[in-house]
Amino acid sequence: MRIRFLKYLSAILLSMNVVISAQENPPEEQGPEVTEARALEISRELSTRQTAIENIQSDLGIYDPSLIEAYGDMGRFYSELEDYENAIRLYTEALQIARINTGLYSPEQIPILDSLIEANSRNTDWQEVDDFQELYYLINSRIYELTEIEYIAAAEIYGAWKLRVVRENLLDQSRFSLLSTAENLSDFYALTIQRLELIPDVRREDLITVIYGKSQADLTLARVVASTPYSAFEGTESQFISQVRCTNVRTVSGQVTRQCYTVQVENPRYRLSQRDAKRFALQRHTREISRSIERLEGIKNTSSELTSGERQEIDNQIALLVAESEQLVRSSGRLF
Repeated sequence: MRIRFLKYLSAILLSMNVVISAQENPPEEQGPEVTEARALEISRELSTRQTAIENIQSDLGIYDPSLIEAYGDMGRFYSELEDYENAIRLYTEALQIARINTGLYSPEQIPILDSLIEANSRNTDWQEVDDFQELYYLINSRIYELTEIEYIAAAEIYGAWKLRVVRENLLDQSRFSLLSTAENLSDFYALTIQRLELIPDVRREDLITVIYGKSQADLTLARVVASTPYSAFEGTESQFISQVRCTNVRTVSGQVTRQCYTVQVENPRYRLSQRDAKRFALQRHTREISRSIERLEGIKNTSSELTSGERQEIDNQIALLVAESEQLVRSSGRLF
């Protein structure tokens, strides 16, 4: 059976070379005949790959590990054709078989998730991208130690994606949902930095990108807070208070009596507490930016491994953070 599978695989690789050659040497002008020939070539290629998959399923079973590569290859071919729906379908099949054969958390799933993220990004299905980014980070966090460069790289990728979600509002979230996402990202970075700093084997230089990512999350939070009307914040005072109001009422007999009743009115201190809530939120995020700046300066001033170019890059990042945070503080001063 394995010999037969190798024949199928050889046929697939041969047909792939034909397609790649055609793509590297496209005709300058494609007439009807060329277009028809290309369509026929693609049809044959897809048929060959589908037949190979069906033969593997028949000979080795529908969950055989060799199907991971077969589905992946066919998915990449669909991606080259910009047919992302079918590419996603095949990558999903490959992921399912990988999880069946290698467990819920395995290195074999990482390249498949890379392909799923790329195909869904091309298809602008941002919710699916977000779901697979969550799974990508989860798997990396389970199979790699905090000290391993693979884990740190996965944390950086995850953070960069979440920052893009907030900045571009890819998931069509409300303002407060965006704030919540950004706050979760800031907390994620803070926890990651805290955990890494406690591990003796982790080089401080490896934290630079993570620290910078946290500063960008906090800077985004500060911008969102600054642009949000204070009336959208939850005040610390009661929004309404009770007041007793009295009026003179003439009775049927002609006598005047005083009647009192209780009404709910807006608390004038509530709006002041809303302003305070916005101010405190902005100050909290700018303080976090200051902490990131201190961390970056500490690494730059104590490290003996940084090159002059890396030191200059840190200086540039610090200068940008200082300028932006000072601008936010100045604007908040005028606002309040």
